[in-house]
Amino acid sequence: MKYQLSINSEQHDVDVEEDTPLLWVLRDTLNMTGTKFGCGVAACGACTVHLNGTPVRSCQLPVGQIQAGAKIDTIEMMANKTEGVAIQQAWIEHQVPQCGYCQSGQIMSASALIRDNANPSDKEIDTAMNGNICRCGTYKQIRAAISSAASTRGNNNA
Repeated sequence: MKYQLSINSEQHDVDVEEDTPLLWVLRDTLNMTGTKFGCGVAACGACTVHLNGTPVRSCQLPVGQIQAGAKIDTIEMMANKTEGVAIQQAWIEHQVPQCGYCQSGQIMSASALIRDNANPSDKEIDTAMNGNICRCGTYKQIRAAISSAASTRGNNNA
């Protein structure tokens, strides 16, 4: 079937089966490889993208279930968003990346959090990031980076 998807503020026409996961449309059909395949069962968060601003797991989201006019943002778009830039800078400052595999999903979840909450508590960070698995165990650095990015972003919007 043919679908028109709004991805990173651009229209893309794809011809795929309705049960094709969005992840494979992004990676295989559109060659947008920033979104990663991790587990395939929506448990690890590596495949997180934003659908109308909400973090979702693209490995379990059939393209046929995406409403017409929905806006999809991937990690490739984060360099164009205030919260994405703040998170990416904080990631570097707090030395979050180790192996790096989970990073795109982590950044997508974290950027949605600080976009909607300028001063998240540690508990709010933990709740928002629950389900984003880091096999290297950099959870303390992730929390510190999110707190730092939120405060930096808050100061920039004051």
